[in-house]
Amino acid sequence: MNANKLIHVPTAILAVTAIAWLGACASTPAPKTEMAVAEAAVKNATTTNTSENAPLELQKATAKLASAQQAMAKKDYERARELAQQAQVDAQVAELHAQSVRSRKAAQESQDAARVLDEELSRKTTR
Repeated sequence: MNANKLIHVPTAILAVTAIAWLGACASTPAPKTEMAVAEAAVKNATTTNTSENAPLELQKATAKLASAQQAMAKKDYERARELAQQAQVDAQVAELHAQSVRSRKAAQESQDAARVLDEELSRKTTR
């Protein structure tokens, strides 16, 4: 009876080790939160201002989100998580770039208006 127990112990150890190894190699959980955050970021970035002033950045974010969605469909969750995070950052970059361009345009318009006003005042004082 002792011989039977000794034979079953290595088998049991092997079975436990295999189960633990398979559990460690189990697929990464679906990045549902990361996908939702990326989708919200791209949606928020998809504005007329961003489309006009940062179209390349917005397109990059949109493309990465689409790739993340494809990776999710293929159950490549690690790749989906990576692409979703990149899409989120790219969407934020698009928004910031568009805001920067808009601010530069507004500053230029203010400078132009100030110059015109200065010219108008100069003409009135020389009369």
